[in-house]
Amino acid sequence: MKKALIILAILITLLVYSKSQANEVVIIPDNSLRFRVIANSNNVNDFIIKNKVKTVVEKELVTLLENAKDISETKEIIKENLPNINKTISNAIGKEDIDYDVKFGFNYFPKKIFKGIIYNEGEYESLVITLGQGNGDNWWCVLFPPLCLLEENPTSSDVEYQLYVSRIINGFK
Repeated sequence: MKKALIILAILITLLVYSKSQANEVVIIPDNSLRFRVIANSNNVNDFIIKNKVKTVVEKELVTLLENAKDISETKEIIKENLPNINKTISNAIGKEDIDYDVKFGFNYFPKKIFKGIIYNEGEYESLVITLGQGNGDNWWCVLFPPLCLLEENPTSSDVEYQLYVSRIINGFK
């Protein structure tokens, strides 16, 4: 009886371990909507400008998209507000002598792994702001589902917690 319990305990341990390894990485669906800001270069001033633009546009997007119910509504709101987004960027850049380009549509994204989530390389529907030559590091996130906007919205729950619960539930399917 003791040997059977030991063998059973080992099997359960191996099963739990294999399930945790198989569910370690979550892949965001291709039909997500992304947001990206690419710096002019990697010098300190360009990094500061990129973060300033990212912060003000992200804040505006939180306000614009807080009641969006689906990806279609999210896209429509962004399209309608592109002039306002351009104005926000222009105000953020201020007197800096830097051009920028705003594209909303399908844009290239390199592969990225962030907090255990794989974002595959490819062309994705997105809002992309390129500052100057766009030769610097970039920042990006997912607008829909609203993963990057959760941190800005104090009434939203934590995405890591949601993904953790999702992994546990999916592990038992």
